[in-house]
Amino acid sequence: MKFSKRVLLKLKNKNKKLKPNKYKQLKRESLRGLIKGTPERPRLSVFRSNENIYAQIIDDTNSKTLVSCSTLDRDIKLNIQNGRTCDASKLIGQKLAKLSLKKNITKIVFDRGPYLYHGRIKALADGAREGGLQF
Repeated sequence: MKFSKRVLLKLKNKNKKLKPNKYKQLKRESLRGLIKGTPERPRLSVFRSNENIYAQIIDDTNSKTLVSCSTLDRDIKLNIQNGRTCDASKLIGQKLAKLSLKKNITKIVFDRGPYLYHGRIKALADGAREGGLQF
């Protein structure tokens, strides 16, 4: 199901019984309809939890994860105290860029999911750009 921003706002305002998880799912699906990863430009997908942040580069045409990284990785965990900070997100972005450059991936499409481009999501994107990814 693909929804435009206008429809999502109507659903949010009109139907107060819509649970936050359902609204988040609708928002994610509407973005997923617009953003697709190809072998030339795979998709960088981000998931943010309260404790950690996860990122992976996905080729949607073949349904394969090419590179993945999170704050639970050992080498990242040694450098940070917790995974909730923007510094941890920036390290994840830099490590993801380093791993993807080894696989000759330079251009990607950024998929922020249902999250706002702010805080930890923005820090991850900035770290990936500093590492050499283009989007």
